[in-house]
Amino acid sequence: MKKRAAVICGGQIRDYSWFRERISDLDPCRIICADVGAAHCLRIDVDPEVVIGDMDSLDPETAEDLVRRGTRISGYPPEKDETDTQLALQYALSLEPEEIRIFGAMGGRIDHTLANLSILKIALDQGVPTRLVDEWCEILMIRDSCVLEGEAGQTVSLFPFSSAVTGITLRGFAYPLENNAMEIGRPYGISNVLTDQRGFISLADGILLVIHYYRKGHFPEGA
Repeated sequence: MKKRAAVICGGQIRDYSWFRERISDLDPCRIICADVGAAHCLRIDVDPEVVIGDMDSLDPETAEDLVRRGTRISGYPPEKDETDTQLALQYALSLEPEEIRIFGAMGGRIDHTLANLSILKIALDQGVPTRLVDEWCEILMIRDSCVLEGEAGQTVSLFPFSSAVTGITLRGFAYPLENNAMEIGRPYGISNVLTDQRGFISLADGILLVIHYYRKGHFPEGA
C-alpha cells in the first residue's frame, strides 16, 4: 500500500464533495495543512495531523478547536523566508511518502499560485511525485518522463520551467513531438489534446511543467 501525503493550502476549493472524494481516494494518507488550509479540512470533517505556518489567517477559535480534536499546531514567525505551503511540503517530504498531492494551492492571488508552482521543484529534487490538484486540473513537474492517465479529448499544456527544455517527445497527443525543444517566451506547448487514455511525455534535458485538464471542454472561469 502506498505511503501518501496530502498538503492542504488556503487557496480556492469550491467543490467540497469533490474534495472529500479525492481525500477519500488517497486514504490512508497523512494530512498536513498550511495555515488556513485547515478550514478546508473542517468543511469535510477531516482532522489534519498538523497545521503549519505563521497562523496569520487561521483564527484562534478554529486553532483551539483543532487542538481539541488532536491536531498539532506548528507555528512560525511571520518574518520568514519560506511560504506556509513550502513549510507544509517540506514536512510532508520528511515523512518519506511515495507521492504527495497539494490541494487549495491555485486560484486567488497569482503570486501565491506562482509560488506554489515553483515549490514543485523541491519535491522533484527529492524524487517524490507531487502534483497540485484542483477541480479542473492537475499540475506536475518533470525532468525525464511521465505517463498521463486520462481520456481522449482532455487538454494538456506544457511549459518550460528551465530556460530551455530539449529532446521533448510526445506520444498519444493530437500534436505529437519528436525530439523538440521549448524555451521561455515561446509557449507553443499550450492546449495539446490527448488522443487516447494515456499520453507519454519524455525529455532529454531541462524541467517541464505539465498541466493536465481532466474535465473535457470545461475550464475554470476566466481561463
